[in-house]
Amino acid sequence: MALKSPPRHGNQQGSLSTRLDSRTKPSRAERRQLVAPELRPLSNTLHSASARKTAGLLKLYEDDLHVRFSPRSVPEYLAHVRALLLWLEERGVTLAQVRPEDLQAHQAALLTLRKADLRPYSTGFHCNRLKAVKSLFRFLCRRHYLLHDPAAGLEFPRMEKRLPRTILTPREVRRLLEAVDTRTPQGLRDRAILETFYATGIRASELIHLTPYDVDTEERVLRVVLGKGGKDRHVPLTRAACQAIERYQLKGRPRLVRQRCRYLFLGNWGGKLTRGMLSLIVRHWTQAAGLSKHVTCHVFRHSVATHLLKGHADIRHIQVLLGHASLGTTERYTRVELQDLKQVIRRAHPRGR
Repeated sequence: MALKSPPRHGNQQGSLSTRLDSRTKPSRAERRQLVAPELRPLSNTLHSASARKTAGLLKLYEDDLHVRFSPRSVPEYLAHVRALLLWLEERGVTLAQVRPEDLQAHQAALLTLRKADLRPYSTGFHCNRLKAVKSLFRFLCRRHYLLHDPAAGLEFPRMEKRLPRTILTPREVRRLLEAVDTRTPQGLRDRAILETFYATGIRASELIHLTPYDVDTEERVLRVVLGKGGKDRHVPLTRAACQAIERYQLKGRPRLVRQRCRYLFLGNWGGKLTRGMLSLIVRHWTQAAGLSKHVTCHVFRHSVATHLLKGHADIRHIQVLLGHASLGTTERYTRVELQDLKQVIRRAHPRGR
């Protein structure tokens, strides 16, 4: 049974602008990923004046997102907001009529949603949805389209503090790197990519946007331009990573480039790499190395943080390397190995020996 919003008592949020008539429709992919099958828009309301006003406000909100967030974050925020608007539209509620009780009912409805495999959505999904909802209503209040913010009192669900599922050992990293066949341009590229991942803990999105000018192999420094949060940072490179990048730039990249492309790492056809291509590269060489673990690009980030911590590196230095704004985030990416804990218990516990 679908949840119903509480009974209404008129417009408590003020009037919306009547001059906006542009239209925006969510993509099929966004609906498939973020909207449950039962939460479909009502076709007979799509051409109403209220829908046109909402679409116009959504376009203004999208423009505001492009100013404040990265290009990758904007579609995610819009998908969550559109899912909320479809839910409100099915219940006959406009943005001008939204009350805190409506948003609380929407949060409760999210708990009933299931993925294709019938598993519930994660707490991170609920936090991202609520973050987008709060962002929308703050925007509407800031622009004076609403008198009060109905989302101000909504609380984020408590996030689970989970350890990384997969961590590579130094021996496994060595096996993975040595499994790469460097006799081809693609192999030289892949070896340089994996060495860079393990040397710097760089994010996949940051690696994709590297240019040849961002790497100084003589000084062993890599520059990340406009990383997560729009911040630049400089991170050191290992000797092995510098050698792999130099070999790739000398023998691999000139044979891959087929068009003018300013990025350092190129696809098989000479264009820009994508996140999907990076995932395929990591998966391919993981299988070639005979590793049974599920290794992704982000696993290198977890692994380098853990290995540095085990090597007695200061956690603040790891924070700078990974580009975290909060030290708590860095602690989440690291863990104490069970073998180390066993050694501590054996050495320090009265009955450990």
